[in-house]
Amino acid sequence: MSPDAGFSAALASAGRPLAGMWVCSGSPLIAELCAGSGLDWLLIDAEHSPNGLESLLAQLQAVHGYPVLPVLRPPVLDPVLIKQYLDLGAQTLLIPMVDTAELAELAVRSAHYPPRGIRGVGSALARASRWNRVDGYLERAGEGISVIVQIESRDAVANIDKIVAVPGLAGIFLGPSDLAASMGVIGQQDHPDVIAAVEHCIAVAVAHGVPAGVNAFAEPLARRYLTAGASFVLVGADVALLARGSEALAQRYTAQPDEGTGPRAGY
Repeated sequence: MSPDAGFSAALASAGRPLAGMWVCSGSPLIAELCAGSGLDWLLIDAEHSPNGLESLLAQLQAVHGYPVLPVLRPPVLDPVLIKQYLDLGAQTLLIPMVDTAELAELAVRSAHYPPRGIRGVGSALARASRWNRVDGYLERAGEGISVIVQIESRDAVANIDKIVAVPGLAGIFLGPSDLAASMGVIGQQDHPDVIAAVEHCIAVAVAHGVPAGVNAFAEPLARRYLTAGASFVLVGADVALLARGSEALAQRYTAQPDEGTGPRAGY
């Protein structure tokens, strides 16, 4: 897989579901370490992580050249932030908390220049065009940009048929944690009602020919959603791996024989 491949091209070239992980540390070093892991994609997150434009730029530079697809998640659906992320060189965006088709349309329009969208023009100042060294960038930029919207509320589930019908949408991504909270079962991503809602959204997306992804740290759930038709999954996070790994070391070398730590809730 080419590091510059778009989301759709990455799915097509892999010929199988894409497995990825979160990069939440804000560290270019950790991002680069994860980029060489053999996973298909990385979600570099700015919604729940200490990431600003400067750290996102450094991480994009760090993973460039590795056979991995970087996906950036802004903290909110904001046309200004989307413009800045794209100018940094991001090509695939995951937009959180998209509850309606109208919001999905805004996300797509924010990622494209007029007349298709509302992205502000500043390519001469931007890494995305290599500071106007990419011939025809303004005319062709949209060809390499993918917008995925996150389904993570009861309202979004209720509106899923309309959301997946939005033209130009590259995919949907299910967030069981916020969905569980929205359904009144916070912290229970494996609740039967949450699982049913996720599988319903996957089925609707597949029926419309729209790729569907999901966050599932627990392997049985990840496998279940892949069987249901998910074509991309997040199965871990840099900070979670470090937390659980360091706890395991502490338990092995510092805990008393009768001490132990209870199970940790997944994301």
